[in-house]
Amino acid sequence: MKQQAHAEDPPKDYEDLIRLIHERHDQMSKTYQRISVYLTQNPNDVAVQSVNTIAEHCGIHASSFVRFAQALGYKGFKELQALFQKRLATAAPGFEARVRALGNELQNREDRSEYGFLHDLVVRDIASLQDMLERIGAEDLSTATDLIEAADTVYLIGQLRSAPVVDLLRYILTMLGKRCVLLDPGGGLATHMARTMRPGDVLIAVSFRFYATEVVNIVEEAEKTGVPIVAISDSTLSPLAKSARVLFAVPEHDYTFSRSLAAPMCLAQALTVAVAARVQQNMTAPRIPTVTGA
Repeated sequence: MKQQAHAEDPPKDYEDLIRLIHERHDQMSKTYQRISVYLTQNPNDVAVQSVNTIAEHCGIHASSFVRFAQALGYKGFKELQALFQKRLATAAPGFEARVRALGNELQNREDRSEYGFLHDLVVRDIASLQDMLERIGAEDLSTATDLIEAADTVYLIGQLRSAPVVDLLRYILTMLGKRCVLLDPGGGLATHMARTMRPGDVLIAVSFRFYATEVVNIVEEAEKTGVPIVAISDSTLSPLAKSARVLFAVPEHDYTFSRSLAAPMCLAQALTVAVAARVQQNMTAPRIPTVTGA
């Protein structure tokens, strides 16, 4: 979509718009791809903020957002934005109020002490967790749990900031008796270790912007060999998306020098609790074993 002609019939609802963005994403210019990622990750902000505010946050000129909308067949950005506003108006009861309350609370805070930083992070993490709860589907959780439970070996990969998520998964799944292999980049063997995966295994891959090249390459290679992939990433436009049997898109909100892992860590725990319930045949109160002793 490098400045291509207007679409004849632009999408009339949010779901169709997102579907169209996914279809065209690979053919878009780099600027349009950045706009696409922002729109899909921050639908609530898109609904309530001006195009100038959105553009400033992205570091992209507002006119690019207007041209992006026109390339999809809309008269301008406001017409596209109306779909996001309609989605927000029909969201779960109370959700819009929570979004506004969060914005007001953070905007009006004057406490810049160490405790103030803690307060802001906790408030934002609560909002992120609530957002994830409304995005993650029960069917995807069930399918991912099926794949992990049935796998001969669970392979795990996550580098840089994603590493703590796969470390937690390895610990809990190992304690549950699942055979796990961490594709550790140490020694340069991760890619070679990944080639031992078989279709009866499962690969859990975790990667956020800016996606680690080795993780993306291993995921693509695993798909070609028939290994099912459960991916945790930050967007449905993530390079992991096209290869994943199940994709959990956990949007990250760029509000600090270090983006929070609260939501993906919570999701990882939820997956392992679900596996524990299956393994222990205890859907009421599954327990995750812990290491005891001196």
